[in-house]
Amino acid sequence: MKTYKKIFENNEYLIVDKPAGLLTHGAEHIKEKSLADLILEEYPKIKKIGEDPYRPGIVHRLDKLASGLLVIAKTQASFDNIKKQFQKRLVDKNYIALVYGQISKDEDEINFPIARSAKGYKMAALPLTDKKEKTQNGSIAITEFFVKKKFINYTLLGIKIKTGRTHQIRVHLSAYGHPIVGDDLYGTKKTKIKNAKLNLGRLFLFSHQLSFNDLSGKKQTFKASMPNDLKKILEKIK
Repeated sequence: MKTYKKIFENNEYLIVDKPAGLLTHGAEHIKEKSLADLILEEYPKIKKIGEDPYRPGIVHRLDKLASGLLVIAKTQASFDNIKKQFQKRLVDKNYIALVYGQISKDEDEINFPIARSAKGYKMAALPLTDKKEKTQNGSIAITEFFVKKKFINYTLLGIKIKTGRTHQIRVHLSAYGHPIVGDDLYGTKKTKIKNAKLNLGRLFLFSHQLSFNDLSGKKQTFKASMPNDLKKILEKIK
């Protein structure tokens, strides 16, 4: 059974490193064990924190096949404080991803709106029509990236998201023409074949740094190291 790694905790919140393959939280129709379930086993008092019984203390989430840092609120005051910062885009969320192809630019911003696709089970990036939070076609989404390292057929990116839409990084990088390694949902036929050969079994995407202000107003920053399975992929593609 996959479990989480505890990075830090105090009376306000808990910082964890979620492994790939573990859901952040469940839902009425989901039976598999989630990070939220594991948290409740150790911290039963968190059960009533938040706004959704399926997401106790959880202010944000990570895709099941991604890994990295998450903050879990231990009190309602902390939950409200961090949620407000997410709403005002004051939380710094930094990721590292390996994508297919060599990106020519050293840095760029992707700002395609994102909406639920016609297929229902995935999201879609749409043409930018205006600057409103909600466009007729979808929600504004902003992803910034910079190149950390270029390989012959891949690029390692540092990523910062200003919004937190469902599958945002995956959708944006796919629409940009550089799907994330390990992403069969938003990849192409060619990248799906390459994913099978690499046999990573997860997304090469992890949240490595998270910053927000605690209840006293002091900025707190947390970092996580790259998982070994991702390090091995970088060694493999050199």
